[in-house]
Amino acid sequence: MATPTRKPPVYTVYVIELSADVLSLKRFAEANPGYIYDPAHPPLYVGHSVRSPEERFEQHKIGKKASRYTRGNAICLRMDLAGSLIFPTRSEAELIEERHAVILREKGYAVWQR
Repeated sequence: MATPTRKPPVYTVYVIELSADVLSLKRFAEANPGYIYDPAHPPLYVGHSVRSPEERFEQHKIGKKASRYTRGNAICLRMDLAGSLIFPTRSEAELIEERHAVILREKGYAVWQR
């Protein structure tokens, strides 16, 4: 009997909009020097996961494996700011997560990324 073929994991980079409350947290503020709150460019969290972005967002909302910045501050999933960021390996997803955070900061967002 042949063993079933297992699909390789797929990693997704996702973006979560955060409440302005995170701006009062020292490390978040230090990671985003000069940022002044702008509702058109709210604070964001960029992460990656083998789970779907929707499932990972729900985990952040309930505090399961959540960043201290998303816990109690996660407003909504912002895949419109993530684009199609799907990768076959974790290392690729981590690299793009870092690069994407830089791009979003350059566009005027305050960003926390692992």
